Amino acid sequence: MQTVPDLLASIPQVGRLEWIGLSPARRQPLIEPDEAVCRVGTGLDGDHHSLGGAGKRQVTLIQAEHLPAIAATLTPLPDGSARTVTPATLRRNLCVAGFPLTAVKDRRFRVGEVLLEGTGLCHPCSRMEETFGPGGYNAVRGHGGITARVLEEGTLRIGDAIAAA
Repeated sequence: MQTVPDLLASIPQVGRLEWIGLSPARRQPLIEPDEAVCRVGTGLDGDHHSLGGAGKRQVTLIQAEHLPAIAATLTPLPDGSARTVTPATLRRNLCVAGFPLTAVKDRRFRVGEVLLEGTGLCHPCSRMEETFGPGGYNAVRGHGGITARVLEEGTLRIGDAIAAA
């Protein structure tokens, strides 16, 4: 029988990079390229957050499986239809599928050739109310993904594998 520390140390899943988003400037629409260069110390080329230099929030990641969970808890639009939740509306840099991001929030992991280190959870900001309406902030809580810093740079490409290092 495996102990809890054994289970926490074992992350056998291998996921896939589904989406890349770069924010060229504050409050501007995200650019959605098929690949992006990731730099040690700053993050993704073309993302205005990378201009700030070293930090714990060089790259933000969201798990694709969390998007419908967020949408399910949002207040419907005035016409009664469901709100759409995308990685771009959450303003994340990377969206991955098939991989438990919270398991690497404090660990090293690879996305393609890039080595990242999880630095914590990516909490929602107050703009979620503006984006999704009343309750938007609380709908994202616990599903906002993680933040990471770059340890080994390279080019990220849609379809790259994501796995624990």
